Amino acid sequence: MSSSLSLKCGLLLGTCVLLATSSGCTSSGVSLRSDGTPGPQECSEEAKRTMRALKLRVGDAQLVELDANQIGSRRPTLYDGPIESILEDDFGTLEATTRLYGQVWTSGPQVVIRYYEAHPPDSEKFPICAVARLSQDQMRKSPDSKPGTAILEGSTAAAYVVDAFR
Repeated sequence: MSSSLSLKCGLLLGTCVLLATSSGCTSSGVSLRSDGTPGPQECSEEAKRTMRALKLRVGDAQLVELDANQIGSRRPTLYDGPIESILEDDFGTLEATTRLYGQVWTSGPQVVIRYYEAHPPDSEKFPICAVARLSQDQMRKSPDSKPGTAILEGSTAAAYVVDAFR
């Protein structure tokens, strides 16, 4: 590879890393536990301020369609990596159909989804901190799930506001 091409590739890679680490929706820097699930992570002060302004308090919850590409699926398959979910009803001052963007981890016994951004229909994206949860072990993945994926028994969950990921 020529030194000019190497330099261009290096600059491009550096730019991508800089963009990823400055974004509010990145999962970079999240330490993983021994079972592959994400470890603790603090919410940014910007996300906390934004959630207060939106009247979203820790513990508030609203139903979401987990994957915008699999709405209503009886057995959706989630993949490690980014996810786009959709609010089913209003949530604080957020309208139904607001998109929630986050990250999925499927390595542990249950799926872990952390939301880092919200995108209302007529607004810009902004940072938030929320997690997807269901009671009674319903985020547990099917035994049919292959590595890097999680087959669930339904397409909805609740997005809960948090002040830190634990």
